[in-house]
Formats: sequence, structure tokens, C-alpha cells
Amino acid sequence: MSQRTVIVEDYDPSWPRDFGILRQRIWPTLSDVALRIEHVGSTSVPGLAAKPIVDMTIVVAIRDDVPKAIERLAMLGYVHRGNLGIDDREAFDHPAGLRRHNLYVCPEGTIGVVNQVAVRDYLRANPEAAARYGALKKQLADRFPDDIDRYVLGKTDFVLDVLRRAGLTAEQIEKIERDNRPA
Repeated sequence: MSQRTVIVEDYDPSWPRDFGILRQRIWPTLSDVALRIEHVGSTSVPGLAAKPIVDMTIVVAIRDDVPKAIERLAMLGYVHRGNLGIDDREAFDHPAGLRRHNLYVCPEGTIGVVNQVAVRDYLRANPEAAARYGALKKQLADRFPDDIDRYVLGKTDFVLDVLRRAGLTAEQIEKIERDNRPA
């Protein structure tokens, strides 16, 4: 069990601006290596309650570009944490003094970025689903305030349903389920 307090807040319209500020800081260092930087996760969906942590994914063209991106991010003070058990998704700790955020690097077309963008785009297009998801997240945060693992596990069925509705294949869903199975 991980001991981190789980806090879910109502949507804050400053989250997209915060993403933009962080993106502006990173992009010049990666613009020749990366294709784009995506704002993903719940803070990227207008109106959705979320943990107040901006999620960002740097998308590179091919796997061979990942080491270059890792090296460039280190120059900005990011600490590479590895894939944390999810293939083709490298995670980073942000430098001290920056707004709290999660940063990932994924090759284009891999499940690490496909699932994040699919959930974001589906919830943006379906405000009723986003409202249900926000309510679920608040309930889980109230129920498991000191257990991030159980909070995340409680969201799994909802997220898998969204991915099915967003059009991911059975093989993609199976891969996501494998990657997110508790150790």
C-alpha cells in the first residue's frame, strides 16, 4: 500500500494555463526530438474533478528517440524513474520549485499515449461521462484518502469501459489491464 494522501478537487480553469506554462518551459529543449506535448489526465478535461496534478506526455516519433528525450529532460532537472511497469511510457519526477506535475515520454502510437489521449478525448466529448467519473473519483478519494493504490484500482473498471467506448481494440484493452494489474 502506498501512503499518499488522495485529494480530488473540483475542476480548476487554471489547469490548462498551468500545462501551457510547463509546456513552454520544456518544448524548446525537445522541439527537435518530440512531435508534441499532450495535456492528458483529468486536469485536461474541462469540468472534470481531479487530483490537482497536471499530467503531460511528450510524444516522440520512434522508440530510438526516447533516450534523447530522457537526456534533454535531465538537462532541465527532470529525474528519470523508468517505465514504472508500463511498456513504452517513461516517467519523470519534476524539478523542485515547479508546479506539481507528472511527466511521461511515449513513442507515437504506443499504448502509453493512445490510452491517455483516448480517455481524454472521450471525456471531453461526453460531459455526462466526465461528471460520473468525477463523482466516482471523489467517492474513492473519500473512501481511500491514504491509499493511492486502492483509489486507482477503484477507477479501473470505469476507465476500461471508456477505452472500449473510445474504440480501443480488445488487444489494446488486454495490454492496459496487464500493465495495471497490482503486483
